[in-house]
Amino acid sequence: MKPLQLLQRHQLRKTPCRLAVLEIFINENVALSHQNIEDSVGNTFDRVTIYRTLTTFEESGILHRVLDDSGQSKYALCREHCQADAHQDEHLHFKCKVCQNIYCLSNVPKPTYVVPKGYLVEDATFLLRGICSVCQQAAL
Repeated sequence: MKPLQLLQRHQLRKTPCRLAVLEIFINENVALSHQNIEDSVGNTFDRVTIYRTLTTFEESGILHRVLDDSGQSKYALCREHCQADAHQDEHLHFKCKVCQNIYCLSNVPKPTYVVPKGYLVEDATFLLRGICSVCQQAAL
């Protein structure tokens, strides 16, 4: 999907920063940090504008937050059926120990679990670690 279509679908105003940030996520296809976005846009947009854009996208169902094992928050594009009030982001994420990229594994069934009585799970983070297919191919 194109950046403008995503903004229209989520009823968000078209701004240069929003279009640029969406273009980066669509082209990269991995989870990105605020710093990754800043590095990609250079001095075009200030830090606060990028932060507000990421927050708006998360609140609107365009991006979901991925917690890195380093404690850093990263963001990834949501699947098409995410909405502001109903994120569908409880899926596996894979972090490559070579390139450090985090990939959404939306098509891999998430593990099931049972918590003790009295516990209420509101969300779950699933992060697998290993070597991605791109890095494995590069090593051959």
